[in-house]
Amino acid sequence: MAKFGKKYNKVVKLVDKNKFYPISEAIELAKTTTTTKFDSTVEVAFNLNVDPRHADQQIRGAVVLPKGTGKTQKILVLTNTKETEAKEAGADFVGGKDMIEKIQKENWFGFDVIIATPDIMAELGKIGKLLGPKGLMPNPKTGTITPDVKKAVEEVKKGKVEYRVDKNGNIHAILGKASFKAEDLKANYDVIFDTIRKAKPSAVKGTYIKNIAVTTTMGPGIKVLIEL
Repeated sequence: MAKFGKKYNKVVKLVDKNKFYPISEAIELAKTTTTTKFDSTVEVAFNLNVDPRHADQQIRGAVVLPKGTGKTQKILVLTNTKETEAKEAGADFVGGKDMIEKIQKENWFGFDVIIATPDIMAELGKIGKLLGPKGLMPNPKTGTITPDVKKAVEEVKKGKVEYRVDKNGNIHAILGKASFKAEDLKANYDVIFDTIRKAKPSAVKGTYIKNIAVTTTMGPGIKVLIEL
């Protein structure tokens, strides 16, 4: 059985495990029950009634959070044609085959997001096995394979987050930091909730969103009342 620290054992008593909290209350409780010395990340987890083994139920995409994530993402743009545009947009690293080789040969991962133009995908595909397990492979569904490099870089800087259903039907997404105002975390939640709700596959019958929980880094999970 996992052992928890004194701080966790103290704050976990504040959470009623049998109660479903309205989202505003859940967010306030998440802020209250954070246990770390650093500024914890606040996350939301959705448990969905989907079967990701079916292609039409593999929910994946990206959304720009109106209040940002509180985290600065390092962006690598891979392109043969839009280097100047990428640099002007504020990408942290820009290159083509040279950068792909750096990842391959030096095991370099000094970035958080890759944005790629379609013209380099044939080269990039060669290191898919390196990027895939780390969740770094660009995808058109998340807007990270695009000819519009400027827009893609700007969206990541504004607070774009990706979401993807796992094999158990769960989606995890960042809401922000524990230091955020509660109303800012709520604004981010509303956008994510609406995005997930609208992504309901037509094949799903009955209840779609089964459970929602909010948590902070190393903090207790808080059940959220689903308000459709």
